Amino acid sequence: MVSEGSAERRTGPVRAEIALKTITADPASPERVRRTLEQALVFAGASLAAVYTPGEDGESLCLAESAGVPRTLYGLRESYPLAGRSPAADAHRTGRPVWRGPGELADCAESRRMPARDVHLAAVPVGEGPQSPSAAGCLLAVSERPGGFDADDRSCLELVAEAVALPVPAAAPAVPAEGEAPRAGAFNLAMDTGRVAVADDILELFGLPREEFDGRVETLLGLTVPEDLPSLMSVVEADHLSVGDRELEFRVLQPAGPPRWLRLRGRLLPGGDGRPARLLGTVADVSTLRDEVTDVARVQRLAAALATAGTVRDVGQAVVAALRGPLRADRIALAELENERLVVTVLDPPEPESWPELWQLEWRSEWPDAPVRTMPSLAAALREGRARIWPAGTALEPALAEVGPGGLAVLPLAAGGRTAGACLIGWDEPHDFGPDERALLTASAGLAGEALMRAHAFDAEHELVGMLQRQLLPRRLPPLPGATAVARYLPATAGLELGGDWYDVIPLPDHHVALVIGDVQGHSAGAATLMGQMRTALRAYAAEGHPPDVVVAHANRLLLELETDLFVTCCYVDVGMEEGTAWCVRAGHPPPVLRHPDGSTDIVETDGGPPLGVVTQAEFPMTPLRLLPGAVLALTTDGLVESADLDITTGLDRLAHELSVADPAHLGLVADALLGNAHRGDDIALLLVRYDGMAVKPLRDGWTVWRVPEASRHARRFTRRTLRAWGVTDALMDSALLVVSELVTNALVHTGGQVRLDITLINQRLRVAVTDVSPRTPVKPTDLGWEATGGRGILLVEAVSEAWGTVPVSGGKQVWSELLLER
Repeated sequence: MVSEGSAERRTGPVRAEIALKTITADPASPERVRRTLEQALVFAGASLAAVYTPGEDGESLCLAESAGVPRTLYGLRESYPLAGRSPAADAHRTGRPVWRGPGELADCAESRRMPARDVHLAAVPVGEGPQSPSAAGCLLAVSERPGGFDADDRSCLELVAEAVALPVPAAAPAVPAEGEAPRAGAFNLAMDTGRVAVADDILELFGLPREEFDGRVETLLGLTVPEDLPSLMSVVEADHLSVGDRELEFRVLQPAGPPRWLRLRGRLLPGGDGRPARLLGTVADVSTLRDEVTDVARVQRLAAALATAGTVRDVGQAVVAALRGPLRADRIALAELENERLVVTVLDPPEPESWPELWQLEWRSEWPDAPVRTMPSLAAALREGRARIWPAGTALEPALAEVGPGGLAVLPLAAGGRTAGACLIGWDEPHDFGPDERALLTASAGLAGEALMRAHAFDAEHELVGMLQRQLLPRRLPPLPGATAVARYLPATAGLELGGDWYDVIPLPDHHVALVIGDVQGHSAGAATLMGQMRTALRAYAAEGHPPDVVVAHANRLLLELETDLFVTCCYVDVGMEEGTAWCVRAGHPPPVLRHPDGSTDIVETDGGPPLGVVTQAEFPMTPLRLLPGAVLALTTDGLVESADLDITTGLDRLAHELSVADPAHLGLVADALLGNAHRGDDIALLLVRYDGMAVKPLRDGWTVWRVPEASRHARRFTRRTLRAWGVTDALMDSALLVVSELVTNALVHTGGQVRLDITLINQRLRVAVTDVSPRTPVKPTDLGWEATGGRGILLVEAVSEAWGTVPVSGGKQVWSELLLER
């Protein structure tokens, strides 16, 4: 029911009676019956209203006209036997209205085709009309509202039934004799052969001369707009019933200018006694009527668009496309209702200055979100759950009045017993709300509410999937010495399954960095779990100091030991930041793309190994790379370079071209541009690294410690001599010598085998590292008494160091300490 927001409110039945008197004042109007039925949508809250009249055989009630959504959505039939137990037959036979709720419909044998969702059905007998003394029939109405039809709604339906006054019996169209030409505007289609007889004026509408028409329906279909063919085929195929229950509109191509809109009405006559089934009907030009909003086809197109809308944004865009143009509205907004706030998902026009000042103050990045409490009129409409229309001049709060100074319509989008959001439609100039627009708004609100609930659930699940995926990927990339790295991840939009694409940037000792990108087979929770395991394993093997081929080989062995049915592809690149040298290892993965400083690009030719988890004794050869300052290295998964319509060779060439014309100075913008037109049928991971070179290269020296009684003194002497050669004064050496003495002594006392001392200096930051063959990490004592003879060494190292720690290295460990010499 659409209620006026004016001060002078009338009850629903009174206003319905006034509207019906206006419509029935012209009984000769061909649109009278349909417009009468539309009042059931406006004043009784029905989603569908249809009138049935006795058929020619006198044994069934046949559909004569309908308004609202297609009857097939609710399983309503083309005809009902008069002797059956359907609500329509009961109402016609007894002359009393029949009201059925969801539970009663479930027990009704004639209503087994009704959908599983809860709907209410009303069957009201149609009385004799003034123009047809013998008229009789039945009005069927369907509502999806939780409460069904209340007392006012039932009164409105009875008024509509009295006003329909259809002439009956509903005789079938006169069937032309074989070879007889149809009357003007009519056609006669034989369903078995596809031969069609059409009037000359119909051929003129198609732009086809009579002498060029071969009598085949396919010839006429070939002149229509391809997008309209599916609905037309549903009419001319023999497996479908009559379309007399709705108006079918389609477009015919013209030699020049836009297509012409035609309207088809028809009824299928069953065959028998050697006669084929035939479709009889009319075709009329409705191009001049396209500005009206009464076309049921518009609601059908909206239903089709909403059926494929996957996200809340898709729902909003479909509603805007379906309503703003036909209603000639100046602005339209669709918003979700979250915690008493309207969270806008679509605005048209999108510019902030086109909307009220309050909305502009509440703007959040792309769209505003406004508290409902600031708009009490809107809050009342949402609580009521019915559409509200306020004409020009209605006193409203500024946040609403500025949306539509010439008229405002608010459509609560309800579904599942609750309000999911609202659609606001505003006009700048005074706007007259006719019954056609009311019917369109009512039908659209119901469809949009259901679609919004589905899309909200889809968005929530997709966000959950995305959140889980992000938890398995690096939260941020580490800063790199002499390089900049950016990464992007795009989940697939087809389906909600977790993907297995990942990327990683692993800082390694001696200013090395491992760049990793990989892809686990399939989309599932198992693939995502395996991705997390492989990312952790590669990071652990890399931190142990293994070369790239060994790291990948260890990951391959681990995957085989996991006994999974999935395989993994990956690309591992170890980059030395000091010299710009790199080693690349591929395991069944697309090769990297290298952009040189001059803008030229190469697809790196590497001898890749098989995917991980396939071959036990697989070899993964290393390929050397040379990076010059300004070079960009791109690693990606196959989702960016391969799809059902794109082979991987072409995809890599396109990636190389797009990378060559990009500006590497803004690496984030480059990544966004590369993903801008990406196919979203698969997950995509992208890792870009720009090598800039290190402005200051470190000084390094190392020494293998001898296992002799004075080893610590020799280590200190080596350190002092090295630091002096690097220009470090004696005054700054004390802390470094203390650290060297303690770490070397610990390694000699508590481990066996070789001990090595390495010293690195860069930007007054000294790194001392002692490597041994024992995997045991030194433990800092928690309680050290005065009588203890050991355990103070690590405490001293911690006290004088800026940072210290230990890392595993090839079966042993490395204990390191960093000191600031300028302190």
